[in-house]
Amino acid sequence: MKIIPLSEGSFTIDKSKLFVPFDTQKDDLQQRPVGSLLVEVQPFAIITAEDILVVDTGLGFEIDGELQIHRNLRAAGIDPARVTKVLMSHLHKDHAGGVSREVKGRPGTRELSFPNATYYVQRKELEYAYEKGPTSYITDELDILKDSPKVVFLDGNGVLDGYIKYEVTGAHCPWHQVFWIVDGGEKVFFGGDVAPQLQQMKSRFVAKYDYDGKKAMELRQQWWELGRKEGWTFLFYHDIRTPYLASS
Repeated sequence: MKIIPLSEGSFTIDKSKLFVPFDTQKDDLQQRPVGSLLVEVQPFAIITAEDILVVDTGLGFEIDGELQIHRNLRAAGIDPARVTKVLMSHLHKDHAGGVSREVKGRPGTRELSFPNATYYVQRKELEYAYEKGPTSYITDELDILKDSPKVVFLDGNGVLDGYIKYEVTGAHCPWHQVFWIVDGGEKVFFGGDVAPQLQQMKSRFVAKYDYDGKKAMELRQQWWELGRKEGWTFLFYHDIRTPYLASS
């Protein structure tokens, strides 16, 4: 497998849930509101023998009229039209902002950002997004998922095409899911926002922003121990320094 981090940059986030760009070379975290967290926003492309996968879709920001995630893919030599599967851990705006984009010349009309890909979304996560609403979810950007033939709604745990295992963990939000991708003797694990940073895997950190912080902490410890025994490669969506780590 080939793993390609698609970093969209560093940001601070506080209780407002707004993602404010942060230059790690120039900006001072102490000048941000008390309690601000410093995070990377980092979707991934994974090239397997069967597919070109995108794992979560970033903030959906544009640069010169082009989605940042598309620009990052092209910089890595991947045409976004060649992406075959989009795996969504959950639908918070920093993970699902790039699910869809506005059709150029047609304000208010949206299309899937990866028109040739199949999207995999937990059905109850989409339902919860509309129950919860702002500020964590931007439902206008998710409307297109409801009736698209390109979306497969998942109910609970399972396996896709014999090599991608998915499991509902909750913990960060009620219907959050994680993925194991097994290909060519390698096992890649994406824990989304239940396992967002390397440092959290190594400590008993309980986050106040999680739906169930204690469960998230316990899951991280279980995954870290098992992953080291089995040689997983961990992907970290919000890690400034370590986008992924091959354990042994």
